[in-house]
Amino acid sequence: MNRLAIIGIVLIVLGAIGLIYGGIIYTSKTNVINIGDFKIEAYEKQHLPLSPIVSGAVASIGVALVIVGRGKRKSGKDS
Repeated sequence: MNRLAIIGIVLIVLGAIGLIYGGIIYTSKTNVINIGDFKIEAYEKQHLPLSPIVSGAVASIGVALVIVGRGKRKSGKDS
């Protein structure tokens, strides 16, 4: 498989995740209390919103890369 096609597939997956979830969700750890050996940590889910337009554009670029990558592979076999 061509490198462009692999990058395109990754972009399609990332764009689809952005469209489905509306952004990126991650967990951050925060120290609430830190006194000597005594620690209290809190885990908080964070949401980084992504516009559906951006997610759709990323997926579209991925599709274009897959098409270009497959086209280059076919032309390389004919030569």
